[in-house]
Amino acid sequence: MVPLVSGLGLVTNQVCQVGAVAAPGHPYGDNVNDLVLAPEVADALGAGSPVVALESTIIAHGLPRPDNLRVAREIEATVRAAGAVPATIAVLGGRVHVGLDDAQLIRLAEADGVAKLSARDLAVAAAKGVDGATTVAATSAVAAAAGIRVFATGGLGGVHRDAPYDESADLVTLARTPIAVVCAGVKSILDVGATLERLETLGVAVAGYRTLRFPGFYLSDSGFGVDWSLDSPEEAARAVRAREAQGVHRGALVVANPLPAEEQLDPALHDRTLAEGMAALEAQGVTGKAVTPFLLGWFHEHTGGASLEVNVRIILRNADLAARIAAAAA
Repeated sequence: MVPLVSGLGLVTNQVCQVGAVAAPGHPYGDNVNDLVLAPEVADALGAGSPVVALESTIIAHGLPRPDNLRVAREIEATVRAAGAVPATIAVLGGRVHVGLDDAQLIRLAEADGVAKLSARDLAVAAAKGVDGATTVAATSAVAAAAGIRVFATGGLGGVHRDAPYDESADLVTLARTPIAVVCAGVKSILDVGATLERLETLGVAVAGYRTLRFPGFYLSDSGFGVDWSLDSPEEAARAVRAREAQGVHRGALVVANPLPAEEQLDPALHDRTLAEGMAALEAQGVTGKAVTPFLLGWFHEHTGGASLEVNVRIILRNADLAARIAAAAA
């Protein structure tokens, strides 16, 4: 049987048979909303072992082929090397998978037309039976439902520049999702200051990792400070356990992990490329959820691949730290 988890986060190795009448053309009938746990993930959660959730938009939309598959494998290997089980989250054929095998990673990396799914899209994607890659919002929500405490990503979404009403669903989802998110701040293509203000308003806890400066994704320092610093995986794990024990705060803890200054993208190159990309964005009329992939692609093309190298360093460093936090919290 395929391991499943209900919306309450209860792991079972039995496929739910209630109402399981297959709809014509849809392989899953009324069971489209079950979360399918990879056996390794189900075993780890059942034993109380550390698990790290990983998003899949970086595979389907964030990195060019064939780098996306190579990096996806490296991310999972990094989590394992630091003592945790990786759980890459994606939707395949309408089913929400928590943990992918290599064949499923290949499917996600090589397929055309993979949908980009936020948390609000999951039920509709299930009904349609599509393949989809999960954003920070969707990955956080699924991970928390499955009982995973720590999630590693590159950078959060946020408030877009010069567009005060264009805001990523990542923010409000993190406000109501009890999970620790290790990231390199928010993507530097966004309005970082406005995003930090929204995180504060929404009640999302933010701490720098060994710093009181908020990182800017490609850049080590976004120019903004934070109120708290967590100085070790053990200290971050204590914060995770304290939130659970208190039962007061139901939002996320953002652990902002900056790149060392010597590993960041050259700041002058960053600023020039961003200005040119924003101008191209306006000229081509790109809006909404297409903005982030457009600008990330622009950076890759116009930095000679330097931004891709930085992006990979970011996610690998975050995966390593997240695994260490998960292991300390287990």
